[in-house]
Amino acid sequence: MSGNNQVQSLTWLRPGQTDEPFPPVDRALREPNGLLAAGGDLSLQRLLNAYRHGIFPWYEAGQPILWWSPDPRTVIYPENVRVSRSLGKTLRRGEFTVTFDQAFNEVIKGCAGPRRGVDGTWITYGMQQAFTQMHRTGYAHSVEVWREGDLVGGLYGVTVGRVFFGESMFSHATDASKVALVVLCRHLQHWGYPLLDCQTPSDHMTRMGAESISRARFSARLDQLCSVPGRPGPWEVEPGI
Repeated sequence: MSGNNQVQSLTWLRPGQTDEPFPPVDRALREPNGLLAAGGDLSLQRLLNAYRHGIFPWYEAGQPILWWSPDPRTVIYPENVRVSRSLGKTLRRGEFTVTFDQAFNEVIKGCAGPRRGVDGTWITYGMQQAFTQMHRTGYAHSVEVWREGDLVGGLYGVTVGRVFFGESMFSHATDASKVALVVLCRHLQHWGYPLLDCQTPSDHMTRMGAESISRARFSARLDQLCSVPGRPGPWEVEPGI
């Protein structure tokens, strides 16, 4: 996150002005990478406008809302999701059951829960409320991974057009979040969603097949894909995919 001087020098958005445009993404700071604007609100209209332009909120409790558009951008092309030999065995054993949109609130709470070596969470109460509203209106989806009736992993994200913007994942069992990602990618490929946004790089996502592309290339793909009608919700897992 940024220091106070950097935040003060940013474009400040006004709460309630939901049709207020964001600055062009090429005006985002290089350090910290992608910080573009501050303030505003987490209204549905503003969030949809942000995602359409490759911008996402990320901040901690006690900070203003911070808006980001990093360069390069980390993405997964669903057909390129990587399944290791051990993960393939886990998938074939069938020890997990996967669903879509059955427990969105529980998934986002799982993602917001404590993590080893990490203090606090960026998934604040306000963020949880905002994404829950997006889920109710069909723009946010969850993937749940169950074992013997218990929720042991999952992920959630936002869809605009034919792009899935991944937000966060959690796992309380070995491979649970990986299973969620693989099942999601297989369905996205089947449904004609060519792009899954991962926002920023991580070793975990790189091992799963994520790669970096320039912000300009990412923005060009959003221009193409976000205007195409997507799949209406709620989503369901399809047999055999």
